[in-house]
Amino acid sequence: MRAALMYGAGDVRVEHVPDPELVDPADALVRVVRTCVCGSDLHAYRGMPSSEEGVQVGHEFVGVVEETGPEVTWVRPGDLVVSPFSYADHTCALCREGLHTSCPNGGLLSAAQAEVVRVPQAQGTLVRLPVREESSLLPSLLTLADVYPTGHHAARTAGVGPGTSVTVVGDGAVGLMAVLAARSRGAEEIILMGRHKDRTDLGREYGAVEVVDERGAEGVERVRELTRGQGTHAVIEAVGHLDALETALGVVRPGGTVSRVGLPQYEHGPLGVGAMFAANVTLTGGPTPVRSYVEELLPGILEGAVHPGLVFDHAVDLDGVPEGYRLMDRREVLKVLVTP
Repeated sequence: MRAALMYGAGDVRVEHVPDPELVDPADALVRVVRTCVCGSDLHAYRGMPSSEEGVQVGHEFVGVVEETGPEVTWVRPGDLVVSPFSYADHTCALCREGLHTSCPNGGLLSAAQAEVVRVPQAQGTLVRLPVREESSLLPSLLTLADVYPTGHHAARTAGVGPGTSVTVVGDGAVGLMAVLAARSRGAEEIILMGRHKDRTDLGREYGAVEVVDERGAEGVERVRELTRGQGTHAVIEAVGHLDALETALGVVRPGGTVSRVGLPQYEHGPLGVGAMFAANVTLTGGPTPVRSYVEELLPGILEGAVHPGLVFDHAVDLDGVPEGYRLMDRREVLKVLVTP
């Protein structure tokens, strides 16, 4: 089959690789119908050391089940399914508590930008979709693999609810999904911090009432002005860089909560007296247990109440994946949809 492989920073190629096979009785083979490039893929694209052996990439997909191991009864060949970016058994104590990303039998998918993907723990991971593979809803359904549940996770862990005020730091796909989720959860005031007009315009469509394009201290000051000096009850950090965390801590209201869901590109941050302790600020977030949210979020897409698929603003076939990475890296597009 054909698949995208990363050989180092800025080096993505589409090549023929061996077809995946069932390895474990709980595996499934899925023909990929739609996949995409994620903002988190860009971290490796910008910093992966060069290698003579490429690594298959991609962790978001919707596809049709082709073959299953004997322990898989939840899905059958022919089913259209979405897969969370992390696989899990869905039966252990941590999964039952909604912490699928901590499943002792789980792990991260990393080969979805391909024609076929092997899914471990398919019984507990894959979710059937009640539409055909020709459905116009596929882009929105694909967001259930990662970015839409991640935005929802951010809003939920930040305590967003009716009457709350929210600042979202970052206008990438996750940030925009956080705006959508915050509005869905009843937030009264949503401020989006971003400086790409095409993205912030979509953020306004999703529910942002104010856009702040300043960064750093100027951005913090502007949010404070908009909130009468108080800051917002909840702040969602959807970037993953230290300066974004510093901004989040600068705009959160005393007693408020910062939820960080951008993949951290740092090991140390400002967690001392002035930044958090004195103001009773809570820091939360983390990798999203997508499997625990899919069934909750699916009806809104099927009913047309939400349209998370609008984050895809560029489409390619599998051969176009390397260019898709380049366009996203240069911030010329928001998120690339791939049809193998």
